[in-house]
Amino acid sequence: EAMRGADVFIGLSAADAVSAEMVSSMAKDSIVFAMANPIPEIWPDVARAAGAAVVGTGRSDFPNQVNNSLVFPGVFRGALDCHATRVTTRMKLAAANALAALVAEPTPENVLPWSLDKQVAQTVAKAVAGAA
Repeated sequence: EAMRGADVFIGLSAADAVSAEMVSSMAKDSIVFAMANPIPEIWPDVARAAGAAVVGTGRSDFPNQVNNSLVFPGVFRGALDCHATRVTTRMKLAAANALAALVAEPTPENVLPWSLDKQVAQTVAKAVAGAA
């Protein structure tokens, strides 16, 4: 019931907690981030078949991996480089915007950069230091 008509689902719960029927009840071209690990709330292929336009998981073997490794190295490097004593909301937003800018041509299968791309940490660090 809670997912009916929703544009976005961000799951941080348990394996297989979301059904295809639940995703199909969401708004057209919905976004599903099924973050439970190692088994997501719903498998990406099932979510897409049920109508989700964008699907991300916490797993590296599927597109759009959402993982803290995308930002933590760069956030800490940037904070250390500028001798920041705290990480502010402005610094976090700079990190998010830098991360988004690394995907030059987003597609449903590519809304996030690859976490092991060295450019990710460097770009995020520079943005965070600049926002401090």
